Amino acid sequence: MLSEKLQSYKVILASGSPRRLELLKGMGIDYTVELNGEVEESFPADMPVREVPAFLARLKSNAFGRTLAENELLITADTVVVCNNQLLGKPVDTNDAIRMLHILSGNSHEVHTGVCVRSYGRELIFTVKSVVYFRALSSDEIAYYIDAYKPFDKAGAYGVQEWIGYIGIEHIEGSYFNVMGLPTQQLYVELGKFVGD
Repeated sequence: MLSEKLQSYKVILASGSPRRLELLKGMGIDYTVELNGEVEESFPADMPVREVPAFLARLKSNAFGRTLAENELLITADTVVVCNNQLLGKPVDTNDAIRMLHILSGNSHEVHTGVCVRSYGRELIFTVKSVVYFRALSSDEIAYYIDAYKPFDKAGAYGVQEWIGYIGIEHIEGSYFNVMGLPTQQLYVELGKFVGD
């Protein structure tokens, strides 16, 4: 069991995301949250969009403001939404959120989450993709969702676990939890490999 393998480690999640906190807890992993170091989430302009989340997850890991102890395990992650090869980050305001949801409406898009797991002497980075299919949303539905849920901290301007996910998503190919912000199944497997059999 992974929980037994991790007993000799202090697992640190460097994220303030309530979704990631909930998902890591749901995996049965004991962890602490430590927000230690600021990072500007920027990336090279010519970087392929599907490489961005892994790049940003590593950037967040490297920005952690102290050296890890030998028994510490640091987890960082970043999620991006890609539609028509266009990267949709967090909306800057209401109009930007409306624009993004109109792009996603009646369309499919990819959600990529990059995860970086780092210890004192090792590092593992991986990315997981899910494909999300939205039915056509009305302007009233989009306006209601943004007004009621204010999704300005979410890539693509939506949370799959919120109202818009219930009424708008037709189906998902891949991990639902990846769309929430953490690919739990793959992380479980990769952590098991990382700490050894």
